[in-house]
Amino acid sequence: MANYLCDVALVDGPLEIARKSVGEGAVVEFFGNVRPVENGQPISALEYDAHAPMAEHQLRVIAREAAEKFSLLAVTVHHRIGAVPSGDTSLIVRVASGHRAAAFAASGWIVDELKKRVPIWKTPVFVESAASCHPERSAAKLPVRLGPKDPAEAPLEVSPRRSSAPLGMTR
Repeated sequence: MANYLCDVALVDGPLEIARKSVGEGAVVEFFGNVRPVENGQPISALEYDAHAPMAEHQLRVIAREAAEKFSLLAVTVHHRIGAVPSGDTSLIVRVASGHRAAAFAASGWIVDELKKRVPIWKTPVFVESAASCHPERSAAKLPVRLGPKDPAEAPLEVSPRRSSAPLGMTR
């Protein structure tokens, strides 16, 4: 396989990618946005946590495998971490190849592999639960994290309803 451009990153803030031509015949961009509903309940945000060194390593491995498998000229994968409000983009995948069929196939394959292999977890912040805990404040003004990162540190009393599962299990 010839050399290809690879750009992978975990980003704590809005996602943007530079667009450079590498002599491609096709470019496919995928934007994964936070839906306003999780498990039938409205959410204000998703909180993404990651094992950063392993996540970045796995993203590079997936990018390399995709470049080889689909003869790609360039691969960009940026995933947000931290609080991502409903409606915002949490994932950008951009692939460039000589032909459109390979670009479309590679984009889907990368997203599927990311969900299976990359240690990124999401925790939805449910609007109803957040508002019911603090009725004097609107849900938009509440802190994004409703509980501890480590479930072993959770208090014994009942906490707001939330779901926390590996990324691949809930999308």
